[in-house]
Amino acid sequence: MAEASKLTTDPIKLSKKDISDSLLVEIAWEVVNQVGGIYTVLRSKSPYAVANWGDNYCLLGPYVPEKASIEFDLIEEAQDDPYFKVVTKMRKAGYRVMYGRWLVTGRPKAILFDLSSVNDKLGEIKYHLWQDHGIGTPDNDFLINGVVMFGEMVRVFLAILAELYGSSRSILAHFHEWMSASAIPAIRKNQLQVTTIFTTHATILGRYIAMNDPVFYDHLPFFDWSKEAKHFNIESTASIERAAAHGCHVFTTVSEVTAQECRYLLGRDPDVILPNGINNQRFEAMHEFQNLHLQNKKEIHNFTMTHFFQSYNFDLDKTVYFFTSGRYEFLNKGYDLTLEALAKLNHRLKIEKSDMTVVMFFITKKPYSSMNAHILQSRAILEELKYTIESIKNQVGDNLFYKAAATNTDHRLPELNQLVDDYWRLRFRRTFQSWKTDRLPSVITHDLYDDDKDEILNFLRVSNLINKPEDRVKIVYHPEFINAINPLWRMEYNQFVRGCHLGIFPSYYEPWGYTPLECIASGVPAITSDLAGFGDYVLKTMKKSEDSGIYVVNRFHKSFGQSAEQLTNMLHNFVKLKRRERIDLRFRTESSASLFDWGHLGKYYNSAYKIALKRKP
Repeated sequence: MAEASKLTTDPIKLSKKDISDSLLVEIAWEVVNQVGGIYTVLRSKSPYAVANWGDNYCLLGPYVPEKASIEFDLIEEAQDDPYFKVVTKMRKAGYRVMYGRWLVTGRPKAILFDLSSVNDKLGEIKYHLWQDHGIGTPDNDFLINGVVMFGEMVRVFLAILAELYGSSRSILAHFHEWMSASAIPAIRKNQLQVTTIFTTHATILGRYIAMNDPVFYDHLPFFDWSKEAKHFNIESTASIERAAAHGCHVFTTVSEVTAQECRYLLGRDPDVILPNGINNQRFEAMHEFQNLHLQNKKEIHNFTMTHFFQSYNFDLDKTVYFFTSGRYEFLNKGYDLTLEALAKLNHRLKIEKSDMTVVMFFITKKPYSSMNAHILQSRAILEELKYTIESIKNQVGDNLFYKAAATNTDHRLPELNQLVDDYWRLRFRRTFQSWKTDRLPSVITHDLYDDDKDEILNFLRVSNLINKPEDRVKIVYHPEFINAINPLWRMEYNQFVRGCHLGIFPSYYEPWGYTPLECIASGVPAITSDLAGFGDYVLKTMKKSEDSGIYVVNRFHKSFGQSAEQLTNMLHNFVKLKRRERIDLRFRTESSASLFDWGHLGKYYNSAYKIALKRKP
């Protein structure tokens, strides 16, 4: 997609002296604060960053008590630590600052700012943003108020750090996304001895426009950023992002796809691309990953029986599980394309009289009033049926053992029905009769507030893909994220992923895309698109990625129908794979994950830091 691929150039290496003579601070709204994808970036990268930078590395984020109580370990004192010395001076000046370690792999040092300690200065902070940099902010926007207060505390921290160490050490401040970056204009205006790096993971304007323009990439060179920001009522956020992009010493983004947005919507080309890696140690299972797939698939089988077998059954040994997950962005996440391909796949499989069944899970987040009562009842009845059968099994076993031990001459197996008493026979019949129903399995597990306006449900209604017995593609729309306390699943999301056969993520707008990367690290083949940063990276760096379980749908300069047909073919070919072929593909998929580990991709971050050292004030 890009005019020239920066990823083809050799990364610039950092020397040991570069690192020992520098202090690296990464700043993000999502440090110890899980909101979106940047949390995953920083969390997964932390072992690599700590291994390379050691005690010279630190993260800055806002203090969110309910998140910090789980993921943050407070350290009372660290006398020789330069970051602790800054924290001490800030505390003496009246700022509330927490110093400790983020409880993730690598245990990086983290400093969290209590934003309420500058709440009384909010008016002054916003005045200087407008007076000095022309950035206006609304009065009652909770998020923007928090962002600019966070920016002020970051500015104070870096000013003190520069005062203490600016003459003896190089100070690198790496800001992620607009929510962390409101301090950059002031840092440049005040000429602090701090070199700033700014990474936009997705331009704020790009995300808004793409959701509302079906040919976003064709129109991209012609948008007026100011006009569009006003249209979507995001002038403040777009202005902060633009000021950060132009004010930083080194400007970066995560993919060539997003670099296009930066060029036209922010008015600056990135200096270097920083593809997002993954910490493979979190997913590593060695030879066990196939066993883990079988174990977790068994749990998904249990869900499938609960959801479908009340109405009708199908062969679970000839069933494959597909899924997609992420924020509910119907067009941006490619849900529309996925549904179209599933409808086409269902038609093909019925015409072929295929004996395979596809169960497709849509895992996302939508407001709902409650779980579907019929599904909860179904699960309760199935649990009761399971308990009844276990009790009958135990009774038969006990009675059979007694009869075998007590019999002297008759070696024939007794009639097993005679070993079950009337109570358990009656209980089994009642439970079994209450279990079966003529009702079709629901396509959704919860009762949505906007059921009549939901795009997924409306597509399923129009296409009549409503879990009829003859449908070879079944749909489960789950508008809640999966975790161990979810009563319908009782498993973690990563376990669910391992139990599936294929992840489907043909995004229309996706600056990078972690979900297919997490699939691959778990040994699960995945589909992405060339409009996702990850898919674009795969096309530029891998030959025959399909052999490694990574499929890329072409969406750039392709019609919706062409992309849907290509995706349908991918799904159809996957369904036709034999079990042995799927196992072999999983092994190749898991092996390819090393190409996306931070140990391989972290070198691009080092390139940005080397450029920053050359540009330091």
